[in-house]
Amino acid sequence: MIARLRGNVLEKGPEDCVIDVHGVGYRVNLSTVSLGKLPADGQPVDLRIRTVVREDAFELFGFLTPAEDELFQLLNTVSRVGPRMALGVMSGMEVGELIAALSRGETARLAKIHGVGKKTAERLVLELKEKVRNLHSEGIARGTTPRAPVTSGNKADLVSALLNLGYKQPQAEKAADVVIERLGPDATFQALFREALKSLRSSP
Repeated sequence: MIARLRGNVLEKGPEDCVIDVHGVGYRVNLSTVSLGKLPADGQPVDLRIRTVVREDAFELFGFLTPAEDELFQLLNTVSRVGPRMALGVMSGMEVGELIAALSRGETARLAKIHGVGKKTAERLVLELKEKVRNLHSEGIARGTTPRAPVTSGNKADLVSALLNLGYKQPQAEKAADVVIERLGPDATFQALFREALKSLRSSP
């Protein structure tokens, strides 16, 4: 099983990237939060990997930090939550925010993540509320103050994610302003990122 990849970023998409390791390209699924933090194409990157083998697929899921890796494993222990759903949940918030939301039982906030919904949010809290309190990776656990939602005043993360996908600064700035105004200050990074991509791809 592949447990780690160290190479150069070859290309990036909205849900995955290709890592060039000595001439071999590995397609790796990442959360939108992690994708936004990847270095530019051609730059080196070191990813922790979880390999998932099914009858019809061999998939790689990547993480930039031990905390992401640990949280992904925990999410996969929840009933009816598979690897892709787990990655979708992690796309909705930064790791520290997600751990805090789970430990505090913030089902309403979790339900706003794309593809989660009320029932899944309740199940996540029920099965993980106590477990996530034992996560200490990188100091992300008890007492951590979650990051504020992305707003027009702190849109840097969204713009950075779009720049990493190859969009120009003016395009990224404009798209960020538009979606933040449309979705409001309480929107998750994932929702803003998806809407920004839709906006940019529909532009002539």
